[in-house]
Amino acid sequence: MPLVQMKAQSPFRFGLRLKLALVALSLLVLPWVGYQYVQELERFMLDAQKQALLATARAVATALHERPQLMRLKPATSAARQAAEDNLKQAAELADRTGAPVLVEEIGRESAQSERQSVAEIEAILHGLERSTSRIWVVNRELKLLALAGSLKPPPDVSTKANSAESVWRAILAGLWRDISSRILPRPAEDFDEALDEDVLGTGREVAHALLGAPATRMRNSADGRAVIVSAAYPIWSGDTVAGAVVVEETTHSLLSVRNQALERLLLTTLAAFALAAVVLLGFATRLSNRIRRLRDEAESAVDAQGRLKRLTSGSRAGDEIGDLSRSFSAVLAKLAQHHGYLESLAGRLSHELRTPIAVVRSSLENLRLETDPAQAQVYLERAEEGLSRLAKILTRMSEASRLEQSLRTEARERFDLAAVVTECVSGYRHAYPQHAFAWLPPEQALMVEGSPDLLVQLLDKLVANAVDFSRAGAPVRIELVRERNNAQLVVANNGPPLPPEVQGRLFEAMISSRPDRAGSGHDGPHLGLGLYIARLIAEFHGGTIAACNLDAGEGVAVTVTLPLAPG
Repeated sequence: MPLVQMKAQSPFRFGLRLKLALVALSLLVLPWVGYQYVQELERFMLDAQKQALLATARAVATALHERPQLMRLKPATSAARQAAEDNLKQAAELADRTGAPVLVEEIGRESAQSERQSVAEIEAILHGLERSTSRIWVVNRELKLLALAGSLKPPPDVSTKANSAESVWRAILAGLWRDISSRILPRPAEDFDEALDEDVLGTGREVAHALLGAPATRMRNSADGRAVIVSAAYPIWSGDTVAGAVVVEETTHSLLSVRNQALERLLLTTLAAFALAAVVLLGFATRLSNRIRRLRDEAESAVDAQGRLKRLTSGSRAGDEIGDLSRSFSAVLAKLAQHHGYLESLAGRLSHELRTPIAVVRSSLENLRLETDPAQAQVYLERAEEGLSRLAKILTRMSEASRLEQSLRTEARERFDLAAVVTECVSGYRHAYPQHAFAWLPPEQALMVEGSPDLLVQLLDKLVANAVDFSRAGAPVRIELVRERNNAQLVVANNGPPLPPEVQGRLFEAMISSRPDRAGSGHDGPHLGLGLYIARLIAEFHGGTIAACNLDAGEGVAVTVTLPLAPG
């Protein structure tokens, strides 16, 4: 029954584009910070407006100092003056406690009304200092309005007519934007009640404080509640007596207009930033998704119909993480291709290794069937046993690596002298390979390591067998053991052909072999490309490394095993 590969699809896919869109929401902190900045700027401008109004009131009061005739005051008795000051203090304290406007009783009723000669002069001073959107008025100690100049409303705006289609479209767009922004940011009302009732001239706390000799400011709503009015009052002195007060008023319309302009620009900047970020992130996410999708499609088709593996090309030259991923996939596929190639050649290699012992067994059994001489029959039996032994050795070599990997997990460790183990092994090699010479260069002192001496003997057997097979006739195999700082270095070198370029860097991988079939070498065991791989496993078990390099002038190969020395 064919297997069908099915991909699980979730009902909601959390893709890269959606993730980057959620990341883009972090830009919302920018308008919030901008709004907080505008709010702080509004408070700063309000304080500045109060100080500017207070400075204007002080300037007017300075022009009216020491001119009691303008305040229409007559000399008052000490008792009357003290009574007026007490009334003003009580009114100011009550206004501070309640926060509501308090109507101050008329003070100094005993003072007689003076002749009119002075209003025109006060108005002339006020008109010289008034601004287009401010109102200035002066009261005396009796809280009577002496003069008033200016208006809280701005002058009418005379707009020019559009002279071209461009200005018409610009006006239409500006009006459309004003309609949209006004729904978000309410605009200050230009039509509001600015009437100043004579009966409420003395209801403000700032006036009460000014008549007590202290400058003060206040914010209040207009009569219809459609505007916020900021007022500042400053006392007018006549000697040591407060003769009156100057009050300067303005609405917060200009401040609100500046705030709205700042918020509108912030809104436009935020929208532009969001649009630009959305386009950039969407383009980046689309490009990233397409690159990953191409890499996925290419990885899924990396194995062709014939089972051959091919290298990935999508993003292989990129310097980012996707390029690294593509190159990693290609490296994995290359290793799989090597393994696949080994498996393809394994049948031929096994056929080559099995052909000789099988032929020996078959011929021995055929001759044994025809042979009547018992002595000659014994020879055929021995040959058949040798062939079976070779077959058993091939099967053993095939399972040697897997059995070693399993045994390394439970192998016991002990402290031993590596020099003594190698010395004993070299003596055995001289008897096992009588046709080859061995040059043994022992260290000057004992080299203690921790591990398994049996495994290190197995490692050295693999290296020596490999060196013997590739050594030139008459050339000795050199075995050297030296101390290099805190490590022991075991070198097995032979004179012979250098390493082929195709196996350099991969010599100690599993199932890599470049061993030729050399009959009569004295070492005719099966060669399945696992010997040096087993040597690498043993070296890594002892915390060491193994490497191979060509000798100078290509005269042979040297294999170096580096093992850490035991502490102490």
